[in-house]
Formats: sequence, structure tokens, C-alpha cells
Amino acid sequence: PVVADAEMLGAPDPELAATMGFSGFGKKARTFDLEAMFEQTRRTAVERSRKVLETREREKEDQTEKEFRIPCAESSASASSATGAGSTLTERETGSSESEDSSNEELTGPSMQSQSSAKGPAEDSDDDDEFIGPPLPPGFKDSDDDNDNDDTEEEDNNPVKKIPDSHEITLQHGTKTVSALGLDPSGARLITGGYDYDVKFWDFAGMDASLQAFRSLQPCECHQIKSLQYSSTGDVILVVSGNSQAKVLDRDGFPVMECIKGDQYIVDMTNTKGHTAMLNSGCWHPKIKEEFLTCSNDGTVRTWDVNNEKKHKSVFKPRSVQGKRVIPTTCTYSRDGKLIAAGCQDGSIQIWDRNMSVHTKFHCRQAHASGTDTSCLTFSYDGTVLASRGGDDTLKLWDIRQFKKPLNSADGLPSFFPMTDCCFSPDDKILVTGTSVKKGGGSGKLFFFYRETFQKLYEIEVTDASVVRCLWHPKLNQIMVGTGNGLAKVYYDPVKSQRGAKLCVVKTKRKERQAETLTQDYIITPHALPMFREPRQRSTRKQLEKDRLDPLKSHKPEPPVAGAGRGGRVGTHGVTLSSYIVKNIALDKTDDSNPREAILRHAKEAEENPYWVAPAYAKTQPKTVFAEVEPEDDETDKPEWKKRKI
Repeated sequence: PVVADAEMLGAPDPELAATMGFSGFGKKARTFDLEAMFEQTRRTAVERSRKVLETREREKEDQTEKEFRIPCAESSASASSATGAGSTLTERETGSSESEDSSNEELTGPSMQSQSSAKGPAEDSDDDDEFIGPPLPPGFKDSDDDNDNDDTEEEDNNPVKKIPDSHEITLQHGTKTVSALGLDPSGARLITGGYDYDVKFWDFAGMDASLQAFRSLQPCECHQIKSLQYSSTGDVILVVSGNSQAKVLDRDGFPVMECIKGDQYIVDMTNTKGHTAMLNSGCWHPKIKEEFLTCSNDGTVRTWDVNNEKKHKSVFKPRSVQGKRVIPTTCTYSRDGKLIAAGCQDGSIQIWDRNMSVHTKFHCRQAHASGTDTSCLTFSYDGTVLASRGGDDTLKLWDIRQFKKPLNSADGLPSFFPMTDCCFSPDDKILVTGTSVKKGGGSGKLFFFYRETFQKLYEIEVTDASVVRCLWHPKLNQIMVGTGNGLAKVYYDPVKSQRGAKLCVVKTKRKERQAETLTQDYIITPHALPMFREPRQRSTRKQLEKDRLDPLKSHKPEPPVAGAGRGGRVGTHGVTLSSYIVKNIALDKTDDSNPREAILRHAKEAEENPYWVAPAYAKTQPKTVFAEVEPEDDETDKPEWKKRKI
């Protein structure tokens, strides 16, 4: 096909073209013969392919000649020369015939080196596949595949390679302990809560490198935040604080519901509509998006429905061996939502069927030391194993089907907080927890244990304060850590991790534009009469440029006049009486700190030259008479009730 830009158009009148201003309107367009261009490109590719093949064949011939010469050198000179010449002739003949065959078949690119080395030259010439482009380096594809396989095998064999800790960012929540962390299921937003009563919202996609929270609020006024969690759909947030009423907020922090408070004068906790004491923990149901769970110091674990804030759904009452009430310090759902587990202050872990609230389905009485707060329970992703973080400085792994003895246990992990976390890695092979330290006692660490053997794989020194919360998000593959000094750290790997912290670290800090606050608010009145209609609001930069052109708005104020006034302007101190008096008062440096001395300073002058008081009494009282000072009565002899009360 021949492509023409404007051949189909007839050439117009030159005078019309000159009048219309089209200088090159009457010229013929260039034509392109695409078939000829493709044919030329194909020939060039065939020529290059033939040259590459010829050079390869020459190299092979040289190699075969060398191989034949070595055994021939051992035999007699005459025989070796004859056989060598014959073999060389035959090789050259076969090489030339192969080169002719390959040139006739018109290969448009070299075959891959790995295939050509495996096949013979005859197979190369018979290959009908056309490869376009320069020859690949030797063993390119095989080595790449081998490297990929080696990397995956190495990662499988070494779980430490899967820990995303090569990079980190630090979010400044405040100065007090970050006691709650929550990430929505998609990993777009992080929420942090602390002992300073604040809940802060962080949007990874909206943040820049300054790492500032886009919203901060105090949903529970003066109560410490114990737990924060997004629901399974990510549209609402459960807030558990130090009061007895859990709250549910939407994604932007506005209240959706608040649980009712129970009657604290009723003995049987089943008959109260809500909790009557401080909450300890809470979490959402993994499958039912409207249901959540809370536990409290009133000795109950309650389930709630978001749509019914007037009463709980069901009540679970953990009991000790003697049948007495015990306080649950943490609670959680299993991964399928069918079981409810609670860790209690007597060291027991009790598990109920969600639909049967009377008797426990599984329980372990001596899971942790009695009198310590079990701070966290979490189920593995496969749902068969339960991990518990105890206040007795231990981390234990349980199979709930054999609940008498732990599968594995690790000790020497100090915990000073009632909400110290533990969590599983996304592949379910690693268990993570943090340690607490006293002030000035070293660094808080994040420990990684292999699930099968409970061998300590890795540790991260986080900061010089306790590590309270930890969260390993399965979609982002990033680890969030809350510390005792008000920091929330995010660990990630640019290769292994997705989105999250990677989105905000690449954005530069926005420049603060202070001029925006100076512009007036623009009131939109679309139906106002023309005489009252305001001009359309311009952007800040355009408004400033317009003001700079206005001589009144951009007028530089004149400096104050020094000395006497001129040009209609009053001088520095002015010429009025009031300004003169103000000036003299300001310059009067008399020290009136002692009023008696200040008055007696003028006594001699007043006696010699009386002016105010003495002339008025000159006739009636020529000699000044002063009042006699009466001695103070001795009040020591007076009775107590007569003495003057000071």
C-alpha cells in the first residue's frame, strides 16, 4: 500500500492560497512505499543473520581442526598430514554446504546460544523459527531461570529472608505510650492510639515525606486507648478504652455507635445490658462484619451487634477452678469465628463455642502464672494453633486439640504492659513479639521465632523504650510497631513489600503557603442581582499578582518623621500638650520606691517657703499641732476572746 498525505486533494488556485495564507498548500505530498521498506529491512536482517552464522561456523571449523591435529601429532607425520588434509577438506566442504543451506532458508535472526550449542549445525540450519534481534549472551535464559529458582529455594530454606526490615519510617504519635495499632484490610490507612487519649489517622497514599497524620481526635475523652481495630470490610473502627463503653467510629472518625453501660448494682452480670467496669480488650468477628467482642474487669466477655447498641448479644463468664469469677484480660475470635478465647488473671485460657455461652469447650488452667495479665491471644492463619503472650515474660504456642501442655514455649521476654502483642507472619511460619525495658535499661526489641521449633530466628532493636504493639500485615508485608515513647515504626522492604510506607517516602514535602490564610472567604451567591454580585474568586497566586499591580494595596508605608514635623505630618513626639506631658512623664526617672523618703525630700523647702497648707492655717493655727501617738495597749493580759483578731 502506498500512503499519501494529500495526493487525493486537487491543487487549489495559487492566488487563493496566497490570500488564505497557506504557503505550501499546492505542493505534492511525499509518498512512502511500505512494502519496499519492509523488504529492505528483511534483507538487512537476513544478511546480518547469515554473517553471524558464518562466523559461528568458522569458529566451529577451527575447533574441530584443533581436535583432529592433537591425535594426529602422535602418529606418523605422513599419515597425519594426509588424514588431516582430508578431514579438513571434508569439514570445509560440509561447512560451506551448511552455510549455503542456511543462507537459502533466510533466517532473520540468530537462534539462542543455549539451543545452538545443544543442537548440531544441521539442526540449526533446519530450524524454521525466526529470531529477530542481536544474539543473546551464552546461557542467558537458563542462568536467569536458575537464579530465580535459587532465590525461591533460598527463601524457603531461610525464613529470615522473608522478614521485611531493610527500611523503616517513624511516625510521631506523641510522647506517651502507643498502646493500640490498627490497619484496614487493604492496608491504606493506619490508626494509632495511646496513653495520651489521642487516636491519630495516617493515610499512606495521602502522606508525603513529612509523615503527618491527617486527623487526630479524642473519642473517649480522658480514657487511655486500649485497642483499635478495623472491621473485616474496613468501613468501621472498634475503639476500646479505659471506660466501660466501647465505641464504633467510621473511617473518618465520626461516631457510629456506643455500647450501653450496665447497671453496677446488679450482682448477676448476665442480667445487665452492658459492662459495668473498665474494658480490657476487644476485636471484630472475622466473618460477620456487624459483630464484635469485648472483655472487662466486671468478669464478663460480651458480644455486640453494631445495629443494636441498647443491649449485648451474648455473655460469657470465665470461672476459676473453685467456680469464682475471674477477670479476662484479653479476648479474641478464632479465624473462622466459631470459637471465642479469653486469657484470664488466674493464668488460665478459656475457649467457648460462640453459640454456647455456658460451658467452655476447651480450657487450660495453668497456661501462665497466676496473678499475671495475659496480654494477647492470637490464632494462626490455619486455625489450628493458638499463641499466648503472658505477663510472666513468656510466649507459648498451643494446640487447642491437646490443650494440657504447650507445643513450644519461650521465656525471658519482659512485658510491663497489659496489651503487649504477638502475631503470626503472613506465611504462618514465624511468630513475632516485643519486649519491654525500664527507662535507661537498654533497647526494646522485636523477636522473631520459628513456629515449628521456636528457635529465635532474628531480632530488631526498635528504640530505647518498650515495644508494646506489633502488627504484620499480610497484604502489605510490612511490620508496624508501637513503642513506649510515643513512636509508631513501620518496617518494610522495597522488593518484598507492597504499597503502604513505600507510597509516602517517595513524595517530597509540600511547601507551606501562608498567603492562603490571608485571602477572604468567598461567598457564592449564584442568584444575586448584578449590582450585588461579587467577582469570581481567583487563586492565591493570581490574587497576589493582581494586588502587586494595585498602587494602593502595594503602597509601602512611609517611615516615621524624625525631629519636628514636616509636610503636614506630626513629628515623633508631636506638638500637642498631651504629647508633651506624655513625653515628660516617660522621661521622669524619679525613684518612688520609698514614699516616706520621697515626701521628706521636700520637707525643708516646705518649711522655709510654705505654699499650700501652712498659709491656710496662718491665723487660726500659727503653731502646728500634731496628734499625740497613744501607746499600744498591752494585749497580753487580755483574755483570749478580747484579743484583736488579725
